[in-house]
Amino acid sequence: MADITTMFWDIGGVILTNGWGRSSRLEAAKVFNLDWEEFVDRHDLCFPALDAGLITLDAYLDRTLFYRPRPFTREEFTAFMFAQSREFPETRAILDEVTQSKKYFIGSINNEPLELNQYRIDVFDLRRNFDVFFSSCYVRSRKPEETIFRIALEVSQRPPEKCIFIDDRALNLEVPRRLGMQVIHYKDAHDLRSELRKHRVEV
Repeated sequence: MADITTMFWDIGGVILTNGWGRSSRLEAAKVFNLDWEEFVDRHDLCFPALDAGLITLDAYLDRTLFYRPRPFTREEFTAFMFAQSREFPETRAILDEVTQSKKYFIGSINNEPLELNQYRIDVFDLRRNFDVFFSSCYVRSRKPEETIFRIALEVSQRPPEKCIFIDDRALNLEVPRRLGMQVIHYKDAHDLRSELRKHRVEV
């Protein structure tokens, strides 16, 4: 096993809650009294483009909600979306330990719409940990597709065997594993610490 010099982390589901996941959308449907099936259909059609930075958040909201009058404003709904983000303190503590060791190049490989990604970077001070963000909205490619992982490796100029990628979804680990990266399927902070030690990462 090669010594790890580079760590790539997913953000939603690992360090923070998912930015706009199913549970958040269900809550939005309740709070704003939305027709769930209609909202799901429109979300599923529009969200891949939003995630890949091909449309703006305003365009997504136009297509999913504001194609007809609503008893709430765009600003109210956007504030609700952003407010769903929470930090996982125990996992963030591990990331802080890794950062403070100054032994690793640390980047994100995450799927996130531009506006939400920027909000989370700012509000949760993610720059203190990450040297670079390979976010889907920046690179126009989403996990689990190979392109986003190849961009991360090629831009960072890191040999895959010295990289580790951490994600909470097993599907997202298949391509980086095939590319030669070491991978960890995130379950919780305790398991993550144990898995990192198996890869000789000091935490």
